[in-house]
Amino acid sequence: MKRINLIGSFFIIIMLYACNGAPNVPKPRGYMRADFPEKQYQVFDAAGFPYRFEYPQYATIAVDTQSYNYEPFWINLQIPQHRATIHISYKKIQKNLSGLLDDTHNFVYRHVIKAEAISEMPYLNDEQKVYGMLYELDGNVASAVQFYTTDSTRNFLRGALYFSATPNADSLAPSIAFLTKDIQHLMETLEWK
Repeated sequence: MKRINLIGSFFIIIMLYACNGAPNVPKPRGYMRADFPEKQYQVFDAAGFPYRFEYPQYATIAVDTQSYNYEPFWINLQIPQHRATIHISYKKIQKNLSGLLDDTHNFVYRHVIKAEAISEMPYLNDEQKVYGMLYELDGNVASAVQFYTTDSTRNFLRGALYFSATPNADSLAPSIAFLTKDIQHLMETLEWK
C-alpha cells in the first residue's frame, strides 16, 4: 500500500510541476530572409531581335522554345536567386493592335478571382515611341506583375512575372517589390530596332 501511495504522490508532484511551465503555443510559420543584390544592368541586344533593353546582371536570358506555339523573339528572363521568371512575348502588329491589347487585358483580369486589387500605371516615352502599361496585382495571384509596351504601329511586347512557388503575397512581397523595379527599368530602356 505504501508503494502505491508513493507512486501516486510522485505522479501528482510531476503533474503539478508540469502545469507550472509556460503553455505550449504554436509558432507562426517563418520565411527565409531574402538578400538582394545591388542593381546593375546589362544590355540585351541580340542580332535579329526587333527590340533591345537593359536587364539585371543577376538574370539570364533564354529563348522560349517551350511555349505551346513557338514564336520567334519570345524570351524568358530567369532570376534563379528568387526562383522567378519574367516571360516576354513579342508580336508584330498587323492591324491587330486592339486584339493584342484585349488579350493583355484579359490575361491580367483573369486574376481578379484571387487579386485583392489591380493597379494600372501607364508608361509613355514619346522620344523612343514606347507606350505601355504596368499592372501590379495584389493578393495570392499567379502573376503579381504584368506589362506591355508598343509603338502602336509595328511592335508589341508583353511580359509577366512568375515565381516557381505557391503564390503567397506575404512571403513574396519583398521579391515582387525588388523585381518590379527591374521591370520598370526594362520598360524605360526599351527601344525598337
